[in-house]
Amino acid sequence: MPDMGTATRKQREIRQRELMLLDVARRMLIEQGYAGLNMDRLAEATEYSKGTVYQHFSTKEDLVTALAIQSMEQRTALFQKALKFAGRARERALAVGVADELFVRLHPHHFRSELIIKMADLQERASDERRAALQGLDARCFANVQEVIAEGIAAGDLVLPPAVKPGEVLFALFAMSIGTHTAMVHYHSSLERLDVAAPLASLREGMQAYLDGIGWKPLRADWDYEQTVRRISQEIFADEWQRAGLG
Repeated sequence: MPDMGTATRKQREIRQRELMLLDVARRMLIEQGYAGLNMDRLAEATEYSKGTVYQHFSTKEDLVTALAIQSMEQRTALFQKALKFAGRARERALAVGVADELFVRLHPHHFRSELIIKMADLQERASDERRAALQGLDARCFANVQEVIAEGIAAGDLVLPPAVKPGEVLFALFAMSIGTHTAMVHYHSSLERLDVAAPLASLREGMQAYLDGIGWKPLRADWDYEQTVRRISQEIFADEWQRAGLG
């Protein structure tokens, strides 16, 4: 799709229509689940013909993959911004973690729909173009974290035993993040019973404990990571931090 700044008026109109269709489709997906989202209902809700909807999305799976792409574009932009933070590798890893937290806080509907889409593996039945776009965005997000892990190893701050691969560190951080976010969506009452009032803060603390456990320096005993978070919020994410109601 052409950039909005250089596109013709017709192209801009098509793009605006597609964004509106995605907004309505995301609301339907959140409110009614995957079964409640279909092309007929989307056409009816937006007052477009079914044929017009199919001009944008070849199948229902193509539609929900477009939703996932929109979500991942938001996440990727925040991750890329996080990497502008100047600090030691572990601080930069923390900046990416803050970016992920801000994504969930600022775009809760995007994350909820992303969970629905990916858990059902719907992207496998989307168009080749959209499937490739989603896979590319996923790869970029993983590459951002891999980059800071590699920086830590190169600097000597992270010395992994021979049996532990850098990808396993990435996997552990990814699993902690996805697990927490999923619990926030699907197990909110369970978190309340466990007296977990601030799951995102607990996630950040848990990740820092894990990084201490694998010996990624500087350890928390030697470094003020709360000050690092304050720097990240002020130097990189001042606007997003305020919009998220964090300060």
